[in-house]
Amino acid sequence: MVTTANSRDVSHQSDIAKMKTESDGSFKRLDATFRNVIEKGGRFEPEKDRYHLYVSYACPWATRTLIVRKLKGLDDFISVSVVSPRMGSNGWPFASVDPFPGADVDPLYNSQHIKDLYLSIAPDYSGRFTVPVLWDKKEKTIVNNESSEIIRVLNTAFNHLLPKEYAEVDMYPESLRPKIDELNEWIYPNINNGVYRTGFATTQEAYSTAVKQVFEALDRVETILAGDKKYIVGDQLTECDVRLWVTIIRFDPVYVGHFKCNIRDIRNGYPNINKWMKNLYWNNAAFKDCTNFEHIKTHYYWSHPSINPTRIVPVGPIPVIQPL
Repeated sequence: MVTTANSRDVSHQSDIAKMKTESDGSFKRLDATFRNVIEKGGRFEPEKDRYHLYVSYACPWATRTLIVRKLKGLDDFISVSVVSPRMGSNGWPFASVDPFPGADVDPLYNSQHIKDLYLSIAPDYSGRFTVPVLWDKKEKTIVNNESSEIIRVLNTAFNHLLPKEYAEVDMYPESLRPKIDELNEWIYPNINNGVYRTGFATTQEAYSTAVKQVFEALDRVETILAGDKKYIVGDQLTECDVRLWVTIIRFDPVYVGHFKCNIRDIRNGYPNINKWMKNLYWNNAAFKDCTNFEHIKTHYYWSHPSINPTRIVPVGPIPVIQPL
């Protein structure tokens, strides 16, 4: 079991209700802290069954890693544990604390919360206790907790150990990297994080600025996906699709209502984005199997009491995602 003798108050790191915004009422996301890679010849060697992913089905950042893990055929290489979507004052709980359907106990240390893992290796850690966590079972430490870096690690680190069909799956192909990087540069701040900047704003001005940027960026994506395009970059699935998709799949069920991103919804306001989203969900098991709408809706509406103090989870939208 992960234990820590640390008795200091870490509630400001685990309790979303104590999260502070900037002086102008805007929300600023902190950078991830653990930024190591898995590579041959490095501290963290690519090995089968050495690494473990701690994730939440509710969290878009964590879901990125689940999708790429499945696309790359790494199910047998990297084990996974899912936390409960009900993130309370102690942060993300395991099923031993909150036995929510689909949540797991921590199979490695029987930790009660994600924060226990962080504090076990860094008692003075001052950041938020976030998922995903890519954990090294051998050294009993965190390799990386930044999803954009984890998906690139998963994309290449194990290729020499994988069957050809999975080794050749490349989510960040060299020929498309400049375009992928260019799109990530504005999709992340204005859409992926833009919905949070909108939802967590505490002044009208900060909210109005953020929500406008969200929909201006969605308008740009809608244009990019015109003409029945299946993928955002070129004619193949890339990390750009994965990174955007995890936000778009949550948009109508959560962000429209809970985060007040209600200028338009996806299903009625963005036909190209909606079709792209549905194609990936219904035609690619990696996307569908890594999506749990019960966890998604419960997490947001239950875990942010400053936005939804009653913790009532809305029934709609029905259907939660439209058929093709």
